[in-house]
Amino acid sequence: MTAEEKNKAALFLDLADDYLLDGYRRPRTRAVFEDSAAFPAPEKAAEPLAGNSRETPRGTGGQTQTQPAVAREERDGEASPGAGGDSLEKVAEEVRRCDACRLCETRTQGVPGEGAASPLVLVVGEAPGADEDASGRPFVGKAGQLLDRMLDSIGLSRRKNCFIANVVKCRPPQNRDPMPDELVFCSRFLKRQIEMLKPKVILCAGRISAQTMLRTTTGIGKLRGRFEPYPTEDSFDESGGSTPLLPTYHPSALLRDGSYKRPAWEDLKTLRAKLAELDDNYARETAGQ
Repeated sequence: MTAEEKNKAALFLDLADDYLLDGYRRPRTRAVFEDSAAFPAPEKAAEPLAGNSRETPRGTGGQTQTQPAVAREERDGEASPGAGGDSLEKVAEEVRRCDACRLCETRTQGVPGEGAASPLVLVVGEAPGADEDASGRPFVGKAGQLLDRMLDSIGLSRRKNCFIANVVKCRPPQNRDPMPDELVFCSRFLKRQIEMLKPKVILCAGRISAQTMLRTTTGIGKLRGRFEPYPTEDSFDESGGSTPLLPTYHPSALLRDGSYKRPAWEDLKTLRAKLAELDDNYARETAGQ
């Protein structure tokens, strides 16, 4: 195991510990690790320990298959350039076959996310709904159609300059709020996506998304409309980098209550102004809007 792999594992465990403790992130000193020494392969693999598997329902018709007690190892495969040879395609494949939490037992399919590979904006929602669970694509129901219109109003599109994802990649039963452990298990996928996408801005759609990303219990009404720094990979060393993160109301909230439409539009204008500062091409394309 390399020193970098050990550091990433330690960082994930620290974040998970903070989230499960009280939801707030604590400052930490970056640990120093060394690469593990290589050991010769054993002549014969050890027999599996008794009781080190579990029966997990899969598919339909009551079929079951034996799964390891912990999440399965990543498959080897071709990967586009990324941290440690990672790729968006690799993350998507792992999401689709993930069995790390209970949601794998009730989902139709995982929903990794979709959009531009080098986006101006990463839109992060809560979790897939029924339409997303059926299609394998994020934000495709009525709320998703409204989101597309909202983005289009300020010159954004998932086909051109946005990537759409969720903090949880599988649909919770009856669209309930994700459980803390489900958020922790799924956070590794979203973190890797952010590291590869390197968006100029992150737009959090809704309470669950904003609270999870910002490690807070503050309500969306108080969070929305102002930028907060989301720490990037560089923020855990001396450079302290971050990505601007803007919370706003979820499109489904606008469909339920029309009074949210005006503040949501104000948030979109705030986003547009920030993007114009950060990207000259976007500023030229949206001049006069």
